[in-house]
Amino acid sequence: MEKILRQKLAEIVSENNVTDKLIDLISYSKDASEHRHRPIGAVWPQNTAQVSAILKLANREMVPIVPRGAGTGLSGMAVPEKGGLVLDMARMKRILEIKIEDRLVVVQPGVVYAQLQKALDPYDFHFPPDPASGKIATLGGNVATNAGGLRGAKYGTTRDYVLGLEVVLADGEILKTGSRTMKCVSGYDLTRLFVGSEGTLGVITEITLKINPKPKSIATCSATFQEIKDAGEAISEIMRSGITPSVLEILDEQCLMVLNRHGGQNLPEAAAMVLAEADGYTREETGYLIGKVVEVFKKNHASQVAQADSREEIEKLWTARRGIGGILYRLSFNMIAEDVTVPISRVPELLIGTQEIGERNHVLIATLGHLGDGNLHPNIIFDGRNAEEKSRAEKASEELFQLAIHLGGTLTGEHGIGLAKAPFMPLEHSPVAMRVMREVKQMFDPNNILNPGKMGLEV
Repeated sequence: MEKILRQKLAEIVSENNVTDKLIDLISYSKDASEHRHRPIGAVWPQNTAQVSAILKLANREMVPIVPRGAGTGLSGMAVPEKGGLVLDMARMKRILEIKIEDRLVVVQPGVVYAQLQKALDPYDFHFPPDPASGKIATLGGNVATNAGGLRGAKYGTTRDYVLGLEVVLADGEILKTGSRTMKCVSGYDLTRLFVGSEGTLGVITEITLKINPKPKSIATCSATFQEIKDAGEAISEIMRSGITPSVLEILDEQCLMVLNRHGGQNLPEAAAMVLAEADGYTREETGYLIGKVVEVFKKNHASQVAQADSREEIEKLWTARRGIGGILYRLSFNMIAEDVTVPISRVPELLIGTQEIGERNHVLIATLGHLGDGNLHPNIIFDGRNAEEKSRAEKASEELFQLAIHLGGTLTGEHGIGLAKAPFMPLEHSPVAMRVMREVKQMFDPNNILNPGKMGLEV
């Protein structure tokens, strides 16, 4: 980093909150994706005023700024592809307000998802989106990617709970969006514009979130299938049967094998296992819901159906599900964690097509996902040291995108576009849509300093 730039940053945040040490630059060169690029430095702001001053300086000096939360993103959106400065928001981690009577909280972006849940526990409230990385993922990152999670089938994604934002724009101006009310149609919905924008339009410094009362009763069951198509058909039938489970998760044969061999589990051998959960406010309600799920599982040729009888059994199931991603990463040289989503009725075709893509390209694909909202996570495992194997993995990834779009779906349900999917944006979006998105980016960030290189928005 140039000495003069470092000196100016230190004047804003203090010397202890700026770094250009090699060990830090290497750490900030990557997130949880396969992408890598070093920044020239990193800075830790403590408040909105400091973020504003940093952006004014960066905009004047034409220095790229890459906002970063916990670095758990899987699409390369926190990778400083054009160099510049990483703006690490992790030290802005205060829960500013809990207002139960208004059903809202106000937080800074560095608050970890699990930290907020712990703070809400005494009130019997929760923030319903439930990302698998919730123990470490920050809420700023959740908003920037519109994160979903295990309970998306019933509760939706982050955007369904964001009431308002404080955002610092590229020129350092501070913008307030939305309101503290449950309903607001005053002007353009700028809040929604920033949710999922991946740091390309502004830096989020404060978030107002809607919260819900916790359900009092939970019922869980699992089913195994010898044909993955039957698992997909069961999901599709459940979601059109008039009930809405809170969770419908799938683990394919490869995931089950990994959990048994390396995760300390003793799960049945099968082509797929589906985990289902229903929540509500009485045992009668959840018992009815999970009973309907069991009926549909059996109708669609489940080879084994089991209901969890205790909270310990329920927690064991979800611990296994949440842990599978980390185990797959540890066991592989390289892994592309994909995130395609299709209409629920096309889930069976997506499951079968994913298997065929793996076989056709001779790559191992371990598939899990949130099938209650059509969101599948095929994890393509390969050895990146082998150029030919890497090429086959990348081909499989491209074919997954093509399949999802063909089925009326989208490139991403919750991981975001970032770098990984940027080249494929024209598959999903028309030239008119791409032009409009680029014009929006240009309006908010005319010097292209905010997370440049992401989302295919380069002119």
